[in-house]
Amino acid sequence: MSEPIKNRYEFVVLYDVENGNPNGDPDAGNMPRIDYETGNGIVTDVCIKRKVRNFVEITKEGKKGFDIYVKDGSILNNTNKKAYDSLKLEPEEKKLPKDEKQAAKVTEFMCDSFYDIRAFGAVMTTKVNCGQVRGPVQFSFSKSIDPIVQQEVSITRIAVTDESDKAAESGHTMGKKFIVPYGLYRMEGYISPYFAKQTGFSDDDKDVLFDALKNMFEHDRSAARGKMAVRKLYVFKHDSELGNAKAHKLFELISVKRKDESKPARAFGDYEISVQAAPTGVKEMDLM
Repeated sequence: MSEPIKNRYEFVVLYDVENGNPNGDPDAGNMPRIDYETGNGIVTDVCIKRKVRNFVEITKEGKKGFDIYVKDGSILNNTNKKAYDSLKLEPEEKKLPKDEKQAAKVTEFMCDSFYDIRAFGAVMTTKVNCGQVRGPVQFSFSKSIDPIVQQEVSITRIAVTDESDKAAESGHTMGKKFIVPYGLYRMEGYISPYFAKQTGFSDDDKDVLFDALKNMFEHDRSAARGKMAVRKLYVFKHDSELGNAKAHKLFELISVKRKDESKPARAFGDYEISVQAAPTGVKEMDLM
């Protein structure tokens, strides 16, 4: 595997949704997530990580080192056992090998094999214990620039499930779906070179991450999510591992405002973005 990254990074992603539900809340009947005090829309970090995982799984399928640990239908204990099989070891229930070198190799195998473990870390202390690592990549919750409207749309189904349903008047079944007419969301993220040393997250892995963030909606289409697109990706690269500026100060260099406050936004062009110059020791890159 390549050497871990040597520089600290922060980044800002701007993406939008049109007539779709970017992240339904199961505690609220799958309505779009919202900050009830401000009305701004929310998308969880877990939601975006899922899209990154899916993109990497599609584009890197079969390539060594780019398997995905957390994926639909996977049985984690069976996956963890692959590390023991590779070292010809028999796992002891819920315990790492007593030999520290062997224990380290078990965890190292998992980091080398699975991209999402190298990026996001993982707690692998299940029945088949492979340890735990803290990942270098972290996402914030995404938040919409303006308050959103949670719009309920009624829909009908003309097909029926069984014979008894067919006897009902007209045979049509009513349903509903929730959409956001338009929302521009902002997500902020971090990459730590110190935690990259734990997992082996490399410059190549970093490039894969940014590629996934730029294209995460291109292979994630569904009727529920409507039209979603990544509009901008700004990256701040520090000259050092420790960093040359505070993350929140760098994020404040990028401001997004609605051009006309008198009417609701319905397109990305309704916003203007301003980017101030980065301080000494930090390079600002516009990747989209």
